[in-house]
Amino acid sequence: MLGKSPNQSQKNLFAPVLREIINPQEPLAQLADRIPWQDLENDLSKFYSQTGMPSMPIRLMAGLLILKRLYNFGDESIVDQWVQNPYYQYFCGEAEFQWNFPCDPSDLAHFRKRIGAEGVELIFKMSIDVQQEDVQGADILVDTTVQEKNITFPTDSKLYDKIIKKAWKIAEKEDITLRQSYRRTTKRLKIRLRFAHHPRRRKEAKAAQRKLKTIAGRLTRELERKIPLEKLSIYLPDIELFNKVLLQQKTDKNKIYSLHEPYTSCIAKGKAHKEYEFGSKVSIAVIPKKNIIVGVVNFQGNPHDSTTLEPTLEHVQKMTGKSFTNAICDRGYRGKKKIGSTQVILPENSSGKSEYEKRKRRSRCRSRSAIEPIIGHVKNDCRMVRNYLKGKTGDIINAMMAAAGFNFRRLLRKLKAEVIFFFFQIQKFLYLKPTMTSKIILLSCIPPLKVSC
Repeated sequence: MLGKSPNQSQKNLFAPVLREIINPQEPLAQLADRIPWQDLENDLSKFYSQTGMPSMPIRLMAGLLILKRLYNFGDESIVDQWVQNPYYQYFCGEAEFQWNFPCDPSDLAHFRKRIGAEGVELIFKMSIDVQQEDVQGADILVDTTVQEKNITFPTDSKLYDKIIKKAWKIAEKEDITLRQSYRRTTKRLKIRLRFAHHPRRRKEAKAAQRKLKTIAGRLTRELERKIPLEKLSIYLPDIELFNKVLLQQKTDKNKIYSLHEPYTSCIAKGKAHKEYEFGSKVSIAVIPKKNIIVGVVNFQGNPHDSTTLEPTLEHVQKMTGKSFTNAICDRGYRGKKKIGSTQVILPENSSGKSEYEKRKRRSRCRSRSAIEPIIGHVKNDCRMVRNYLKGKTGDIINAMMAAAGFNFRRLLRKLKAEVIFFFFQIQKFLYLKPTMTSKIILLSCIPPLKVSC
C-alpha cells in the first residue's frame, strides 16, 4: 500500500518546522519547491497495490534517487548524508528534522525494481518539464557513448575459472559428490597463467588455459548427469551459458564476456587510451546552448550509429512533445539524410552550394562538439562512467537517471546564479542610494551568506 509524505506546512508545538530553520534562498530548497511532487506521486502510484503495509513515501524514495545522481553518491552514502543534511530532508518531503535513517539502502534497489524503466522515464521527463521554458529551438545534438558494465576485463582464463567455481557451488548446494574437484590442479594452473604475455612463458600459459577449459567442460558435463531431473530446470540456464562459453571461438559474434552479465557487448569507439569498452551503447540528445538532455536511449549489442538515430528522435518527441527540424550529428551517422520531418546534418562536402549555406552548415557542425563535455559530465558526475545495476533493465535505468541528474544539476546551477545576481544587484543599489531606510529594507531581503574556508 502506498505511504503518504508528511505535511511540510503543518506546525508542531514541540519541534521546529524544517521550513523555518533552513534558508529558503538555498538553491536545493528552491529546486524542491519547483518540482511537481504531487504529479510524480500520482504517476508512480500505479506501481503500488491498495492493500498491505504502507510503503515508504514516493517523494522520499524518488528524492533520494535524484540526490544520489545530483551529488554522485552510492545507495549507502546518500542515506548517511541524508541524516546529516536538513536540506536533503526538506528536498525529500520531511516536515521536521529527523535523527534516524530514512530507510535501508537496499530499499532504493527495491524501489528501482518496483518502478522499473517506465517509472524512471517519468522522473527523467520531470527533469525536462521543470525547465520547459528552455526547451526551444529547431536544432538538436545527437551522439552515442558506451555505458560500461561493472565487470572485470574479460579473458578466456577468467571465464573458465568462474565456470569451475560456479560448478563447485552448485555441487555443494545440491549435495553432489564430484568424481574429482580439481581444486589443487586449478590453483596450480592459475599460477602458470601469470605473466602469460612473456615470450618464455607463453607456451606454458597456453597449455594451462587449455587444461582449465578441459576441467570446466568435465565439471559441466558431470553436473548435467548428476543433478536430479526435478531440479535440472533450475540450473539449465547456467549450464547452457557454461556450454556457450566453452564452445565460443575467437572470431565468433555475440560472445559471452561475463557470466553474471551475459548481455555485455564489446564496443570499440576509436579511443587511443581505451581500445575496447564492455557494456552497452547509449544515445544522447541535447538542446544546443541550453545543454538540456531531452532524449536517452540504451541499445544492447553494438548497432551502427545511424540505426540508433530514429529511436532517439522518437524518444525526444515523447519526452518533449515536439519534433526538431535539424539533428546535428558526426560522420558516424552517415547513411541517413532525413528521418520523418527531421533533417540530419553531417559535416560533409558542400560543393555546389552558396557560400552562405557552407558557412551555416560549418557553424552548425562545429556546435556539435558541445555534446562531448556533456557526455563526460554525465559519466563522471552522475554515475554513468560504470553501471552497477544488473541486467538490461539496469542499463536503461542507470542511463536515464544519470541524464535526469545532469538536468537537475543544470537547474541547480541556474538557481544559484540567480541568487548571486540578486545579491549583487542589491549591493549595487545600496552603493548608489545609501539611505538608512533603503538599507534596512533591502538588507532584510538578502539571504544569509555561507562563508567557506
